[in-house]
Amino acid sequence: MKKYITLLLVLISSAAFCQEYKESISVVQFSAEFTKDAEVNLKNLDCNVFTYYLEKHKDYFVNEEIVYLPTVLLFQNGKEIMRVDAGISLKFPEGTDKKIRSKVEELVSNKF
Repeated sequence: MKKYITLLLVLISSAAFCQEYKESISVVQFSAEFTKDAEVNLKNLDCNVFTYYLEKHKDYFVNEEIVYLPTVLLFQNGKEIMRVDAGISLKFPEGTDKKIRSKVEELVSNKF
């Protein structure tokens, strides 16, 4: 019985930790070493920003069903608001950074 309780606590805590990147307003970029040049600049956004690499964080890619690299997801309170992926070209559409910044600003202004 003690083993089951310990296992349950470990699973719950790891599930909570894995969801940390979805809290509040968060922008998460999923990439790989070979697609670093195609990444979107996410600096100076008024929200939580995370970048995960396939080589180090494969579980996140599986959980979020990431198909194309790079991909950017925007979350608000655990709910996916927007997804932009590079598709087979491995490059984001032009203006992706502005589109993400605009949506983040909209979500932040709606909080007040």
